[in-house]
Amino acid sequence: MKILHLDQNHPLLLDQLTTAGFDNTEDYTSSKEAIETIIEHYHGIVIRSRFNIDPAFIDKAVNLKFIARVGAGLESIDQEYATKKGITLISSPEGNRNAVGEHTLGMLLSLFNNLNKADLEVKKGNWLREANRGLEVDTKTIGIIGYGNMGKSFAKKLRGFDCTVLCYDIKEGVGDENAQQVSLENFRKQVDVVSLHTPWTPLTNKMVDASFISEFKKPFWLLNTARGRSVVTKDLVDALKNKKILGAGLDVLEFEKLSFETLFTSEMPQELKELLAMDNVLLTPHVAGWTVESKTKLAQVIVDKIIAKFK
Repeated sequence: MKILHLDQNHPLLLDQLTTAGFDNTEDYTSSKEAIETIIEHYHGIVIRSRFNIDPAFIDKAVNLKFIARVGAGLESIDQEYATKKGITLISSPEGNRNAVGEHTLGMLLSLFNNLNKADLEVKKGNWLREANRGLEVDTKTIGIIGYGNMGKSFAKKLRGFDCTVLCYDIKEGVGDENAQQVSLENFRKQVDVVSLHTPWTPLTNKMVDASFISEFKKPFWLLNTARGRSVVTKDLVDALKNKKILGAGLDVLEFEKLSFETLFTSEMPQELKELLAMDNVLLTPHVAGWTVESKTKLAQVIVDKIIAKFK
């Protein structure tokens, strides 16, 4: 079986697939159009997010048996069309769920205790104690939207705190010993913190907008380590200004390109300028699942799944 690798990953992926008898080819620079001229010769693709795998591409991949994405989400692939063509889709959320859970917890603690803000102030010679009085996670109600691999990992990290953890998910029966599953109505009534752990789908696109925010009984803190396009930046900025949202920890932004490697390509949108200037907003460059350990684990999960299915 011939596999085409379109993004660089941990060396173990190539090494173990070669040892298992797969024929591996690397092409990290050719355009999508160039790849389309040769894709008929391959049975599998390993990719991260270099370009979309759309129906036109799939139609040219007449011998393709699987598409493996070294990451959690599959939104860069036309999943319905690929499945219709009998192509197996493989992802590896198990590989970076721990990293995402830890990063989300780190953002929450930093926001509650003004860690980044206070650090910058002290480095400028400003010793402002009262202005940086923090909050404790204990006694708060933490709400998780999307209770899959990432949501469950974050909930597990919260077990050391004396807090209430609720989850909301479109799937029934996903709650566990770490989070009580509730209706969206009850979720909106109770939570102090909203943490997003949903994949990007038409249902989650622009999910957090002015209408969504207005439905919550209390002002809340927002964490997003999922997908940037799930939050409408303009509406978030407005909610931060009117204190409907008390602060935000964002590892992902609405204006990211599909590859996640760059933020925007033209002039910076006004709402993003405003967001960047807010000291109750903590930002990281889509690295919640991007640890030394997760790089290894993501690759290993992909290898194990390919070998289990096709060897």
